[in-house]
Order: sequence, then C-alpha cells, then structure tokens
Amino acid sequence: MNDAATSIAEEIGSRWKLYPAYKDSGVEWLGEIPVHWKIAPLKREFEVQLGKMLQNEPSSSSDTLEPYLRAANITWQGVDLSDIKEMWLSPGEKQKYALQSNDLLVSEGGDVGRSALWRGELPHCYIQNAINRVRSNSSSTTLFLFYWIYTLKEHGYINILCNKATISHFTAEKVQEVPVIFPPPSEQDAIASFLDRETAHIDTLIAKKERLIELLIEKRSALISYVVTKGLDPTVPMKDSGVEWLGELPAHWNVKRNKAIFREHNLRSVSGEAELLTVSHITGVTRRSEKTVTMIEAESYEDYKLCASGDLVINTMWCWMGALGIAWESGMVSPSYNVYRPIGPNLCSRYFDYLCRIPVHVSELTRYSKGVWKSRLRLYPEEFLLICTPLPDLVEQRAIASFLDRETAKIDALISKVRAHIEKLKEYYTALISAAVTGKIDVRGEVA
Repeated sequence: MNDAATSIAEEIGSRWKLYPAYKDSGVEWLGEIPVHWKIAPLKREFEVQLGKMLQNEPSSSSDTLEPYLRAANITWQGVDLSDIKEMWLSPGEKQKYALQSNDLLVSEGGDVGRSALWRGELPHCYIQNAINRVRSNSSSTTLFLFYWIYTLKEHGYINILCNKATISHFTAEKVQEVPVIFPPPSEQDAIASFLDRETAHIDTLIAKKERLIELLIEKRSALISYVVTKGLDPTVPMKDSGVEWLGELPAHWNVKRNKAIFREHNLRSVSGEAELLTVSHITGVTRRSEKTVTMIEAESYEDYKLCASGDLVINTMWCWMGALGIAWESGMVSPSYNVYRPIGPNLCSRYFDYLCRIPVHVSELTRYSKGVWKSRLRLYPEEFLLICTPLPDLVEQRAIASFLDRETAKIDALISKVRAHIEKLKEYYTALISAAVTGKIDVRGEVA
C-alpha cells in the first residue's frame, strides 16, 4: 500500500468505528473479517444466468422483437439506455432471459466483471450472452453484492480469475464460484444503503469538479482566441479585417496570406533515425514516444519528412479537428503530414502556435479542405497557403505569446490541481467501498 492509499485508509479508519471482534478470513488480500460474517461461493445465495445468443430473424410465428442489453450498456454508474438494440425471442426465452428489478448484470466479456444493477428502467428487457444475470434466491441482496463485485474488480481478482493475458470471459460458471463475504442480511442492507448515500455524495463532488475543469478549459480557449485576434490593449482603434473569420482587428495589424508567411518544406529522411514526432488536436506537435499510440508502427522511417524547430506541421488527415502546431524540436513526421517553414524572421512561432488551433481558425482550415465528407477532408498546401493570417509586428507577437504563456500556465496549474483532487476522491470512493464490504469499518448505525 502506497503512502496515499495508507493515508486514505487511516482517514476512513478514524472516521468510523470497528466491529467488536474479527477472525482470519483465510484470504491473504482480505485479511480479517468480522467474526460473525461468513465466506462462501456466490452460487450459495444467488443464481446466475448467461444471456441469449443474438438472434436477428424470427424462428417461429410466436417470436417477438424485444429490447435487450449488451455489455456496452453496462457501466458502474448504471445501465446506459442511450443505445438499446432489439432481437427476436420466443415466449420461453422471454421467461428465461427477462430482467427483474435489482438483478445484478455482470459483463461476461470485454471489461470482464463490469457490473450494474437493473432498476426496472424499461417495462420489459432481456439480456444478450455478453451479460450474466445474477439474481438472489435467498435473503442476501444484490445491492450488497454489487459493491462486493466492484471491490473484487478493483483488487484485480476478477482479471486474474478470467486470465486477462488472453481473451477473457467471465463465464456463468466462474461467476458462480466467486467467493463472496456474507454479512447477515440486515447488515448487507445497511452497508448497501450507507454506500449508496456516501458514493452519491462523492459522485456529486466529482461531477462539480469535472464541470469546473470544463469551465477552465473554456476560459483558456476564450482567452487565447481573444488575445491572438484582438491583442493585449483593449483601447487601441480597431478595423474591419476584410476576412470573415477574423472580424475586427487592431488597426495597426496586418493580414497576410500564408503564402507570404510560409513555404512548404519537403526534405526527407534518408536513414529514418531522427526523433519521431506526431501531431494531435490536443497537444500539437509532440514526441511519439511520449504518446500512447495504438496504431501499428512502420517497419522503417526512411523517407519520412524532416522538420526543424519552429516549423509548422499539419496532420493532413485530421486538420479539420485542429491537428496542427509548431514543432519545438527537430525531428521527422509521417510522409502524409505537411511541413511548412516560416519565411524570414517576422513570425513568432509561439504566437502562431496559439493562433492555429483556436476554433475559428480550425473552422477556416476546414472550409479550405477538400473531401466528400468531414472525416475524409484533407488540407492540401495549395489551399493552406491561400488562408489569411493576422500578423501584428514581431514585438507584439512575442508580447502576446509571453502573456499567454503566463496566463495559460496559471489555468493549467489550476486544472491539474482539480484533476488531482478528483483522483483523490476516486481513490477515497474505492477505499470506502472496500472498507465497508470487507468489514474494516462498522457502518450499521450510519444509515439515517
């Protein structure tokens, strides 16, 4: 357990009392449990039913088309009903695969073990064979079991059980054999009610902080958009730029077509041994080694395009999303990218890097791009060089860039602080569930 986890565990332990007596659970990661609790396979108290294989056509006149859930519909926050599919079921199958309120739905494949409680969101609904339906056949409750499965997932037990090194499946047989802690039914209800309340409170705090991050990102974007097109002095006279996407500009600024600012650069790597760079709409130009890339890498980087620090690099395929920016070091990029080098010393690269990804500029890039539909748009050099760019003098460009460096750094630091707090809340969320369902804290008197 790391220092942060230890601190959270101590915080939880100091806030709630312990049970009067404990016993060894016999499970190493679990440690001790309350003396009156028991451990048994899940099948002791619950029945498990795997869903129906997808059927796209009726097999008899009695079959009817019915809504069903897939693994994609299952989230820890609940069942996602935004995309419900339908398949054909017979009367007997409808009885076998029907859902009842408080059924626990457990993903059989994909993110194995991901679970949600069915709350009767639809009058009639069924399950596909990517889902195990777990239903109580005793006085034990799936409300408690949901939190227990969550804890097993967080501790990695389910992934080990399903052999995540290969294509994993959390089969009905495996679900039935999962070891479950069984407090008395009244305690199961108390623990589930306590966790419902506490996790809802944490979820609310996380949602507020995530909204704060959204607002800070919007503020950052608005600040950049305003300053790179209006300057730092709100009192200067303005003029109509004559360019629709720019609107009014400070009267002393120039507007130039990109062909007066850049020239295309098409020098290729012979050895393919330069630093490999990539371009995204979020981070601009960065080292590929610093990114999580799932695409298959090329066998050789020979003939990749070379770029130098200060060059503009455009990801031709994703330019319509804003995938462009200034390279801050020499390297090489995909042959499908376009590289542009500033003409002369009159462009501050930091200023243009701020300018090039603002939404109105990206919209202009999209307008000049060629293609049948948006996802196929390409921005070719002939069109890029026709686009107009606002250009204050070099001194003012540098002043704008320096101002934005300072102000965006403040916003980024605040965003990082809020994100760190969210991560701590998520860790607390997980630790609190684990402490409650494993009996490390006694919450029987905590439910109003």
